[in-house]
Amino acid sequence: MSTFLYQLGKSAYTKPWYFLTVWILILGVIGALLGVNGIQSSSEMKIEGTESQKVLDMLVKELPAAAGGQASVAFTAPDGERLDTPERSALILKAINDVYSMDYIINPAELAAQAAAAAGQAAEADPSAAASGQTATSDPSAAASQTDAAVQAVPYGPLIVDGAPVPGVMLSADGSIALFQFQFTVQQTSLPSSVPDNVIKAVTEVEQAGSGITAIPSDSLKSTPSIGSTEAIGVAVAAVVLFITLGSIVAAGLPLITALLGVAISVGGAFALSNIVHMNDITPILAVMIGLAVGIDYSLFIVNRQRRLILDENLSAKEAASRAVGTAGSAVFFAGLTVIIALCGMLVIGIGFLSTMALVAAVSVLITVLLALTLLPALLGLVGERICTAKARSKNVASANKARHGFSHRWANATVKYRWAIIVLVVLVLGTAAIPVTKMELGIPSGASANLDTPARQSYDIISKGFGEGFNGPLLLVAQPNNSSDKISMETLGKLVQELQMHDNVTLVSPMGVNATGDIAIISLIPKTGPTDTKTRDLVQDLRDPASSLASSNDVTLGVTGFTAINIDMSSKLSDAFPVYIGIIVILSLIILLLVFRSVIVPIKATVGFILSVLATFGLTTAVYQWGWLHSLFGFDTGGPLLSFMPILVTGILYGLAMDYQVFLVSSMREAYVHGRRGNDSVVHGYDLASRVVLAAGVIMVSVFAGFIFAPDAMIKQIGFALAFGILIDAFIIRMTLVPAVMAVFGDKAWWLPKWLDRLLPNLDVEGDKLIAMLNAKGEGKDGH
Repeated sequence: MSTFLYQLGKSAYTKPWYFLTVWILILGVIGALLGVNGIQSSSEMKIEGTESQKVLDMLVKELPAAAGGQASVAFTAPDGERLDTPERSALILKAINDVYSMDYIINPAELAAQAAAAAGQAAEADPSAAASGQTATSDPSAAASQTDAAVQAVPYGPLIVDGAPVPGVMLSADGSIALFQFQFTVQQTSLPSSVPDNVIKAVTEVEQAGSGITAIPSDSLKSTPSIGSTEAIGVAVAAVVLFITLGSIVAAGLPLITALLGVAISVGGAFALSNIVHMNDITPILAVMIGLAVGIDYSLFIVNRQRRLILDENLSAKEAASRAVGTAGSAVFFAGLTVIIALCGMLVIGIGFLSTMALVAAVSVLITVLLALTLLPALLGLVGERICTAKARSKNVASANKARHGFSHRWANATVKYRWAIIVLVVLVLGTAAIPVTKMELGIPSGASANLDTPARQSYDIISKGFGEGFNGPLLLVAQPNNSSDKISMETLGKLVQELQMHDNVTLVSPMGVNATGDIAIISLIPKTGPTDTKTRDLVQDLRDPASSLASSNDVTLGVTGFTAINIDMSSKLSDAFPVYIGIIVILSLIILLLVFRSVIVPIKATVGFILSVLATFGLTTAVYQWGWLHSLFGFDTGGPLLSFMPILVTGILYGLAMDYQVFLVSSMREAYVHGRRGNDSVVHGYDLASRVVLAAGVIMVSVFAGFIFAPDAMIKQIGFALAFGILIDAFIIRMTLVPAVMAVFGDKAWWLPKWLDRLLPNLDVEGDKLIAMLNAKGEGKDGH
């Protein structure tokens, strides 16, 4: 591998414009595809096979109108005033009529007419059913009349205009809050982007001068997550670290150029194919995160190795670049391969949107590796000998003497000397940080955990104040007779609604009707608790229980769907999949590190260290984003459940990146061992050689990910925090502190490998021994000629 990469690096350095032209053409093709296909993404996070998704799929097939997404708008009056004055009521009525006139919005009046027509057709087709009172209809009035007593108890009612209730609008008891709930003909994820914008524009028309009305759309009408200005701060910090590490603006600029080009190609390519492959809104942001971080780091490793070869061994820039690609490039290749394998491991879980995220991120890493091995040496060829300034060359001897007694040397000696104390201390500290993991709750962040100044949070709080938290997360129930030949009568539907209303955690039950064939009844149910409350999850489980008294007494099977139920099922599915994925990661880790380091102890040590760091990471994430610790420091107001797919996603990314540092640091120790150093000397010497660049790479990656902590979207915040602190823990506590201490405990035994296994394993030559032997055989001197 090192020999091949050496030749590749030399070709790119010698003929840079060939390689530059290829990458520019690729970028041009992607730009052209974007112009033709456009950009398409959605917020959909669907998991096939869950109970809520099965019910939703059935509704799409049998009752498409009932399967559409729901949204709401809250209207508020000034303190102490009411909305049901003639002037304000007229403004609200006009806004609602404007919404109902839009495409993709279900108009209740039209739906009632369609229901009456369907009922008439059913009666003509089956007169006997009509005579017996079993006529199927979508008109819920017959069942609703049986629940009037229950509804009378709730502290709100319809908004009355000109003596008639406004469809879909309720008024709070004090008249200060009105809630407009409506339904789309399709799920929100399938809506054109213009529809939510038009709805928001229509309802905000009530905010005329002097009206005093404020319209607040719900979270379901929000825009897609975006990248804010804070992410640029992370890139700026990375640029400063690169300049300090590499010592010149030219050298520091090359990793940034390759990383930005990698992001442009990978994210642009993903968007170019977005009309073919369904892509979630978070997917491109994730690709930007990973692409920037690994793109800068991988290029840094190669440029730093080239400069060291020039300064320490007096090689020409051409020969140094070629050897850097052959040696450091080998480590980059296997580090990138580790990240890609870890991400692709998510495909085993079988969750569609997560698989797409993983594949896009994996392709981003692949492109980054290819750029580091081809474009970067081409750019180095254009820079030539200017990669090291005369000032850097003149100071090299003095710097080398200082480095032997510098901080990294002292730190390595300290970790070796106090190895047992460090091991115990690290395990205790990270073990304590991991404790909150036992209380981790997963879900999809709702308006309840949004910042107080956001429309999503304001809408959630106002709806909760006027009507109860449950109105922020209605459930859609589907009742079907256990016997497929039976029908659901209006009497059965009414009895079912009354019994549902008696549940301890139910605020309001509204029958939406029965389909034309009479074998599917639709019911809207409002819980008392919010969409992310554990009591709401328990309610969903109770309703689905086929052995419940509710189901058995009415001889029906109840299915539950809706946004809240879908999120509950998604969180449950992902929680179950997390231990499986951890198992996959552990097995992959042992195999890959066994191949790279040709050791039994090193893979086990690295895997245990990773598990410790990832548990501590999720412990801190739980304490901050679920319990709300230090919330003001990290730019949010209220804690809530952690993003349901975050643990799996972050584990895959962290594993790959953690193994980057493992490869770069421990391969340097192995290189020292292979070249004759023994015991603690090999540990300290290898640490001296690699620690500076690993430290810089860790700071860069933490800076890039930390920039996303202050993004406006709660989901992006959590992912950015987990990745930033995960790298902080793994790079600085595990790899740069615990690893040398543990390596000192085992000494040369750390490199033990059974002879039979040694014969079976291929020699990947990560240290570049074969390359050095080839160059020595050719008699190439240090000047590369």
